[in-house]
Amino acid sequence: MAATRPILSRAWKAASLGLLLATVAAMGQAPTDADKDKKPIGGKNADVPLVERLMAGRKEYQFTLEALRAHYIKAGNIEKARMAEEELVQFHRITKQVFNLGMDVPPPTLKGQYNIPEANKLLITAMRYKDKGWGNDYIDNQRRAELLLQKLLTEHPQSNKISESAYQLGDLYESKAFKQFDRAAAYYERCFQWNKTTQHDARIRAARLYELQLNNRTRASEIYQEITTHEHNEKHIEEARRRLQELSGKR
Repeated sequence: MAATRPILSRAWKAASLGLLLATVAAMGQAPTDADKDKKPIGGKNADVPLVERLMAGRKEYQFTLEALRAHYIKAGNIEKARMAEEELVQFHRITKQVFNLGMDVPPPTLKGQYNIPEANKLLITAMRYKDKGWGNDYIDNQRRAELLLQKLLTEHPQSNKISESAYQLGDLYESKAFKQFDRAAAYYERCFQWNKTTQHDARIRAARLYELQLNNRTRASEIYQEITTHEHNEKHIEEARRRLQELSGKR
């Protein structure tokens, strides 16, 4: 009997955790009388209000921690400044899921026409972090690079570096630090949509992701076809033609 106690204890803890989570969820979702009269909201963009709240909440949480850190530094309270900084680091380490891709990725109609020094600096700094380090340092550096590249797109959407930034973001989101393949494919697309003559392999990488990771053969075929007419890399063109033949045979 004694030998079974640890197993029973673990099972009890798991059951207790499950009960706790179910109870909390029920508390947050308990319908009111007014809710009972409402019809379920459907449609492609039904999640938009909730995703907007989530994104706003994330920003508010980050800005508040940053403000707290600045306040404690100014007040000379180094211990509390360190506490705020540690929590801020943990916040950035968390992978932020993208529940609505259209609200995360800038539109394909942006035109990066201007040489903006501030944007150039953001890109240079981001590349100093990207792909650098090992273990937790590697993960932290990828997060730093992501923040800087996203800052570039948000604050300088007319910069002539937006296509480069989109490619680097696609590479980040495809990497082991994120593994967000739908997000990666979308940013690869923005790379060649914002600069149709890009020298990056954004088209072939987007097409591979749509075919092999996202099971979207229609979009993969469209991009493979575009490679045969827009690119000069013979290896990419050969691969695209081969994949088009293979995909057309599967239909």
